[in-house]
Amino acid sequence: MLEVHLPDGNVKTYDIEVTPMDVAADIGAGLAKATLAAQVDGQTVGFDTKLPTEGSVNLRLLTNKNEEALGVMRHSCAHIMARAIMRLFDGVQLAFGPTIEGGFYYDFDLEHKLTAEDFPAIEAEMKKIIKENEPFERIEESREGALAVVKDIDQKYKIEHIETGLAEHDTLSFYRQGEFIDLCRGPHVPNPKSIGAFKLLSVAGAYWKGSSDNKQLQRVYATAFFNKEDLAAHLEKLEEAKRRDHRVLGKQLELFSINPMVGQGLILWLPKGAIIRQQLTDFVSEQLKKHEYESVFTPNIGKVDLYKTSGHYPYYKDSQFPPIHLSDDEEYLLKPMNCPHHIMIYKNRPRSYRELPIRLSEFGTVYRYEQSGELNGMTRVRGFCQDDAHIFCMEEQVEEEFRKCIEMTQYVLNSLGLTDYRVRLGFRDPDSGKYVGDSKVWDRAEQSLVSVCKNMGIDAVAEAGEAAFYGPKADFVVNDCLGREWQLGTVQLDYNLPSTERFALEYIGADNQPHRPVMIHRAPFGSLERFMGVLIEHFAGAFPLWLAPEQIRVLVVSQKFEEYARKVEAELKQAGFRVTGDYRPEKIGAKIRDAQLGLIPYMFIIGGREMETESVAVRDRIDGDLGSMKVAEAIDKLKQEVVERKVRQVYSGSSGLGTAATGATDEY
Repeated sequence: MLEVHLPDGNVKTYDIEVTPMDVAADIGAGLAKATLAAQVDGQTVGFDTKLPTEGSVNLRLLTNKNEEALGVMRHSCAHIMARAIMRLFDGVQLAFGPTIEGGFYYDFDLEHKLTAEDFPAIEAEMKKIIKENEPFERIEESREGALAVVKDIDQKYKIEHIETGLAEHDTLSFYRQGEFIDLCRGPHVPNPKSIGAFKLLSVAGAYWKGSSDNKQLQRVYATAFFNKEDLAAHLEKLEEAKRRDHRVLGKQLELFSINPMVGQGLILWLPKGAIIRQQLTDFVSEQLKKHEYESVFTPNIGKVDLYKTSGHYPYYKDSQFPPIHLSDDEEYLLKPMNCPHHIMIYKNRPRSYRELPIRLSEFGTVYRYEQSGELNGMTRVRGFCQDDAHIFCMEEQVEEEFRKCIEMTQYVLNSLGLTDYRVRLGFRDPDSGKYVGDSKVWDRAEQSLVSVCKNMGIDAVAEAGEAAFYGPKADFVVNDCLGREWQLGTVQLDYNLPSTERFALEYIGADNQPHRPVMIHRAPFGSLERFMGVLIEHFAGAFPLWLAPEQIRVLVVSQKFEEYARKVEAELKQAGFRVTGDYRPEKIGAKIRDAQLGLIPYMFIIGGREMETESVAVRDRIDGDLGSMKVAEAIDKLKQEVVERKVRQVYSGSSGLGTAATGATDEY
């Protein structure tokens, strides 16, 4: 006997084998018609999945009103796209076709070079397939049977994947739709009629299984929705994302550069970008001083033995630059993390409980060997600066110190207008061998994080498998103004690096006996480069006054007012503002337009009346003409805005700098 528990509290019992669709039909014909997939005990499955014949399950039927069903439908649309391409072009070899955030892609190997010009024909063929409305049929085969199927249809990538990537699977599944069959776990919707609207977006290169040692395939990106209205809204969002692309705005606003002679993923901060970076670091430094952190500086390299002791080598060996071998058999590594260096500063001399907590901070550059296909402007780089800090404390101080770190991260994000975020607790996956240390210590550490968040009223969600290898953490996942998620600040709790098996850290307690401290790793920005890339897109390059590289531009109606205008410019500089003057023999309208396109927060316009009254006509980038003000009055007004670090507006329209071409994201 099987008990099926439904979300409304009802329980249905069955003494025969049933599927989610059978349960839906048992409830009503309308629900059966609307059901696209299901969740069984929280796992998304197909509508035709066989439920257990005994025990109990929690069943949630998914329709087009559920987000989970959207992913299932998009995966089905990926199969339809692959089927259409195989109908249109000869010799198509299939690779992988998963769903991703906002849509899906499929990788192909074919002689024809796909371009956007092919999209109309592919989309037309997809519409034909959807109109045919042939069902998705699941087929299960033994390993030998599965190999026979893919060999029969001559799909070489599927053959290799079964022989290597799926070598431990005894049974494999396929999905067939008409003449099209593909090796696939599923699930899929019953038939394609649920696909209301779709759109092919772009083509990019992608290596088979992500390795540059393998052949480069053609990856077609697309999206699908249950209705045309949702698709239109999504496409508009994508267009806005193009307009905000930090790689394009960064170049046009002269904020940063990436030069192939320097190296991929290595950021050159240009003078204007360096101003913003300095403002951000000064801002955090104020908080560090307020919370009694001590600044330290550490080298950009260290002996491999240091990172072997910490566990960063070999745990993250694949994402690190190769060791540097010296003639005396010493090996050095470009610094992947700051924490081992801070630990050695702690160990520089004996410590007493009276000193704890010790808070060490550093704006330290670290290096990761990201694959070239994963690099993306400032948001995925090979060298980046962390606003890093490590707190060494007694166990009874952990919750208070962790709370202060959470509060600091909240303050930093809120001050920059990044107020839409969630806290994700990264916990250990008990079934993974990635994590070091005793399970009881892990349980204690994870409970501390839960307690802190609960006491602060933070509705944090725990996710198994998201912890650092040495301890659990609280990540701040920020939604920008377009609703895209970015993992920025992090606070991590660590009982393992101080342990006897690692660095054997100690302090002398009140009982005059040695004790083991606890470490907290903390970085409100995370990476300055990544944070800057997110800010550029969040503000569309229109930074608030306190961050703007150029805060004020002085404009003259005519060159005869230049002498007075330069005097005003000097006063503004004396007051601490970043200001330039536009004294070109151009019409004032053209000068205003140029300043507006340059996203300058304020313009001080000077003509005859302003010179006579020793005033300025103030023009605000957001509110337009503010009228005439005495220079001292205008300075006081803007000074107050800087002191308060006001974020008056998150720019919601086009940047005015032209549109960016579609480029790679982290998934590319």
